[in-house]
Amino acid sequence: MNISKTLFGKLPGGEEVFLFKLRNDNGIEVSVTNYGAIVTSVIAPDRQGNPANIVCGFDKLEDYLSEAYLGNYPYFGAICGRVANRISKGRFTLDGKDYQLAINNGPNHLHGGLTGFDRRLWRPEMLQSDGKVGVMMTYLSRDGEENYPGNLEVGCIYSLNNDNELMIDYFASTDQTTIVNLTNHSYFNLTGGQTNILEHELQLNASKITESTDLIPTGNIIPVAGTPFDFTSAKPLGKDIGQLETGYDLNYVLDNDAGKLVWAGCLSEKTSGRKVEVFTTQPGIQLYTGYWIPELIIEGVKRFGSYAGVALETQHYPDSVNQPAFPPVTLTPDRKFTEQTIYRFGITE
Repeated sequence: MNISKTLFGKLPGGEEVFLFKLRNDNGIEVSVTNYGAIVTSVIAPDRQGNPANIVCGFDKLEDYLSEAYLGNYPYFGAICGRVANRISKGRFTLDGKDYQLAINNGPNHLHGGLTGFDRRLWRPEMLQSDGKVGVMMTYLSRDGEENYPGNLEVGCIYSLNNDNELMIDYFASTDQTTIVNLTNHSYFNLTGGQTNILEHELQLNASKITESTDLIPTGNIIPVAGTPFDFTSAKPLGKDIGQLETGYDLNYVLDNDAGKLVWAGCLSEKTSGRKVEVFTTQPGIQLYTGYWIPELIIEGVKRFGSYAGVALETQHYPDSVNQPAFPPVTLTPDRKFTEQTIYRFGITE
């Protein structure tokens, strides 16, 4: 196992951005940059041992900064926050004070606002032990940034072991009451981008979803049985997607309010034989099949587009700050925020 560090590029202000490559002994290689704490690639072998990148991402920093990408921004591989997912109309009340956040997704606030954690430069530190290699990313989100209250010290550790597990450990602390909901927004395509994800099979350990209207929860928790949203048994993502105008983009309930590390689901693809299992301490997982992923021209070649990848975003529920019955996203100075998600890569039997 080993880890390396190279220059990835420079931001418009001249700040240097680095790329960290984590490699295990089984041919798995994970690349992470400290711009946005983004996972830029995950190289994994297929059943014949042929390696390919199985997440949506770029080889150059410039592509993450390009107008073509940011014009319909899909958050490839980034850490989203201070609050991932949507907050209805960008409004919430905390300790008797009303807050208005940026409206950047229809009428709502999404993934931390206009300049969320996905566009911030994080402080990196390489880590290595006998059992794994990794990189710790930390960032100070100051009081009032994107109109969130409190100075928030936030971080995540990406680590890779020889069990082919990419572990993401999140942590945060604050000096005044605030709200936090962190996720990683990687999109998987287990064919290495050779086809779209509609033939990928997905199983989720969730029999319920948060009922939503225009992507905002109503507050009701409803069963998936008998609906296109049922992934309690493995089925192709494309099987029922025709019943949904823009594909899947909703939160599944993992019945994990106690915060234990649980198996959340498995994504697999028959032609390559690749699979990725998801484990998490989070209470929910957002399934997004990438309808709005833009088609881009990268070095003269068309890439991505609708259904180019599927995101399995472990997190708290959307708009939790406005739904008292949902698992809370409030963080107080006397508490620490900690969550873990594991993506385990393998081959189907």
